[in-house]
Amino acid sequence: MPLVIDGPTYRPARVIARVAHEYIARHLEQTRETNPRTAASVATIDAIEAVIDTAFRASLRREEGYIPRLSLAIIAPDEPGHTLMFEEALPLTPGSLARLSPAVARSRLHVGVWNVRDQLYAWGTVRSLPISSCVIEVAAPGLLVVKHCQSEQRRKLVNVAVLDGDQIKIVDERASRTADCPSLVSSLIGSEGTASPSSVDVLVELAVSMRGHGRGGALLVVPSDNELWRESIVHPLPYAVRPRFSALGDLARESGNRLNSHWEPDLRATVEMIAGLTAVDGATVITDQYELIAFGAKIARRDGHLRVEQVIVTEPIEDTAPVIVHPTQLGGTRHFSAVQFVHDQRDAMALVASQDGRFTIFSWSPSEDMVHAHRVESLLL
Repeated sequence: MPLVIDGPTYRPARVIARVAHEYIARHLEQTRETNPRTAASVATIDAIEAVIDTAFRASLRREEGYIPRLSLAIIAPDEPGHTLMFEEALPLTPGSLARLSPAVARSRLHVGVWNVRDQLYAWGTVRSLPISSCVIEVAAPGLLVVKHCQSEQRRKLVNVAVLDGDQIKIVDERASRTADCPSLVSSLIGSEGTASPSSVDVLVELAVSMRGHGRGGALLVVPSDNELWRESIVHPLPYAVRPRFSALGDLARESGNRLNSHWEPDLRATVEMIAGLTAVDGATVITDQYELIAFGAKIARRDGHLRVEQVIVTEPIEDTAPVIVHPTQLGGTRHFSAVQFVHDQRDAMALVASQDGRFTIFSWSPSEDMVHAHRVESLLL
């Protein structure tokens, strides 16, 4: 029997419900090819549509003056990983979600939602999610993100689509297969076959935290086996670190040892500390082994190198096309300096967060023979 959905629906919900259902079913099938014992339930199109519709209406409410922020996971109560269950399941209404949001907004918990007697109910909260879970997150008024749990080892869920009012952005999985796509971008898209999560997801965590502090910032990732990057930095460095701070790299190497109960909180604290340094005027510099070298560094054009005049810009969203622009069109000094640094140091990468929430990953593209700016804020929400 189909779900009963009362009242008018949010029109983009149906479009995204189909996209999300097909995406999750396809990825679950791929997972089962490598792990036949994978057991999971894919949310129906009707359930996804109903949760998106209710979440959208909840996002426009206020609860004691506060904007609701919460994450809804469409999973059955008997799936592993639940932390608590309500004695009486709550009807899934905008009002009930708004009232529940303060309990989960800062705790990294998801509200579990499932079909009970042909109606959707919130049955409790979960922290860990099974593979194939569909998650709808209320990020801001009228702003929803549809996510997918692709792996139990990944801390960052993979974004499938972003709904901003009546605007729909569907993540383009094919973008990860373009020439010279950095592994960080591929990991954010959720591409299969990218580098191991323990190595790539450290940068994903840093990117999320950089965007989260809202102050704007720049992070330069340089090779650990040479010092040529110093030719693009003004000396002396105001906040140099000696010896190099290696705690983040040590935690990345320990990431396979989940038996260490302190690993996850230590990683989170270290990531937030280094991401916080990026808010200082200038750029934070780390190696590709995640060793902190300096922060507040000023970027300068390398001797003998030309000023950058063009950069190619892409966003991994369906129906968008690459554009070539002058670096000054990307933002302020922080963006222009990052473009110049990557142009002069082609084995380096730069991550730049704007105060308005935009986030750009700069890398050198040999196939295009220019700096490539990857706009990825839709993947970090």
